[in-house]
Amino acid sequence: MAGFVEGVGLPGKSASERDVCVCRAEEISRRAVLAAIGISLVRVPDVNAVVEDIPAIRGRQFGKERILYKDFSLTPSGLQYKDVKIGSGNSPNDGDRIVVDWEGYTIGYYGRIFESKNKVKGGAFENDKDYFRWVQGKHTVIPALEEGVRDMKAGGIRQLIIPPEIGYPDWDPRHDKVGPRPTTFSGQRALDFVIQNQGLVDKTLLINVELIRVDRPGDRGFKG
Repeated sequence: MAGFVEGVGLPGKSASERDVCVCRAEEISRRAVLAAIGISLVRVPDVNAVVEDIPAIRGRQFGKERILYKDFSLTPSGLQYKDVKIGSGNSPNDGDRIVVDWEGYTIGYYGRIFESKNKVKGGAFENDKDYFRWVQGKHTVIPALEEGVRDMKAGGIRQLIIPPEIGYPDWDPRHDKVGPRPTTFSGQRALDFVIQNQGLVDKTLLINVELIRVDRPGDRGFKG
């Protein structure tokens, strides 16, 4: 299958036909993987959804249309989100320190995991690890994540479907300045393969985020 996905071993086919084969193989594999990772924090959305045209690939004989998931809300930036659990604590303001747990998938390409720091227990994250933190409004995380938690409340869990324009920037290839950065080498490779590969059309990501708490300036131990 690997050779087929990479467009190798398809004798007698034109370049455009090979592109179509690669795209179909990718979609079949992606469906299988998304079904398999139903054991994650929340079920990955069904790919049988309304679609949105992508002008960059309009009229070509290969590529994908952007998927709009029926049970997700769409924001003007292109972010899609769905609340899995509504929290009851504070919502973030600029200047607050955000503490989250998260996991990420390359949902637009094979559904590969690039961050899965916890095992699921009862449909929620475990609490035996370090969490990811940032100060809201300082732009040290991808725009989709700052936007995605803006109206969440502590204790809430949300799914974010992230188009590339509000995801990881090209100018920070190591994710040192704009996170969240995968914590494993294999996770970083999976993420980087997708976002740095110029030949891939669909670089959509899925991030599941749990808002652990919101620290206000002046709280004990807060460092902005």
